[in-house]
Amino acid sequence: MTVAENTASALIEQLAETWRSIDTLSEGLSNEQWSTPTACPGWTVADQVAHVVGTESMLAGESAPTRKPESEDTAPHVRNDIGRANEQWVTGLQRFSPEDLMREFRRVTSKRLETLRDVPDAKWDEPSWTPVGQDTYRRFMQIRVFDSWVHEQDMRAALGKAGHADGPAAEQAIDEIERALGYIVGKRAGAPEGSRVTIELTGPIHRSIHVSVDGRAAVVPTLSGPADVVVRLSSTSFAALACGRVDRADVAVAIDGDQQLGERIASNLAFTI
Repeated sequence: MTVAENTASALIEQLAETWRSIDTLSEGLSNEQWSTPTACPGWTVADQVAHVVGTESMLAGESAPTRKPESEDTAPHVRNDIGRANEQWVTGLQRFSPEDLMREFRRVTSKRLETLRDVPDAKWDEPSWTPVGQDTYRRFMQIRVFDSWVHEQDMRAALGKAGHADGPAAEQAIDEIERALGYIVGKRAGAPEGSRVTIELTGPIHRSIHVSVDGRAAVVPTLSGPADVVVRLSSTSFAALACGRVDRADVAVAIDGDQQLGERIASNLAFTI
């Protein structure tokens, strides 16, 4: 079950932790490294930073660049309104040098942290728009931790600089994926009624996640009996598969028990838009 702390102070620190890690990762990168393509279609390492800058700027009430993205009508990765908004910020910030981009990153993330620290406790549980539908402001900030951490990992994977794969922000990101496992196992993988599934994360985050199909698939604290299938993989691979960053064939997964169901789960983990 979910393990990350979700108090206001904890979520603010998870964001700060991730943004510090991105800042440290950016130090000393060459122009060629900034231009390295990442697993997000059409985005370079610099574009990943620009995406975080854009989202936090929007949340700070700042206007998006007025220039229409040149690729908006042709890029296959732009499929919805959120994608169009993301692309507008990313393309609008491509005129910045890496140095200027990082200055903007530090400015807006510092501004956002100051704002969040001033948010009254009661507001964290007020209704709020989120990318997954109407919920609370607390839920929205959980998603912001997830999104920032995932894009940091995109940068690291492209640069071959592994890091920040565990700790509070990483645990929050794994929690976010765990919330989707009922849908993934029940709908996408088509686990039949009565199925008992365990997903074993082998590190650097260690976790046993259980899913039971009883009318509908849901994450449960324990299974009512032995698992029909145990799917074992690293937490890094789990996150990459769940975010659609890698193909199943490129990831080491061990399956004990029902091989067909295990393969369907491993092959259908992707859930992000």
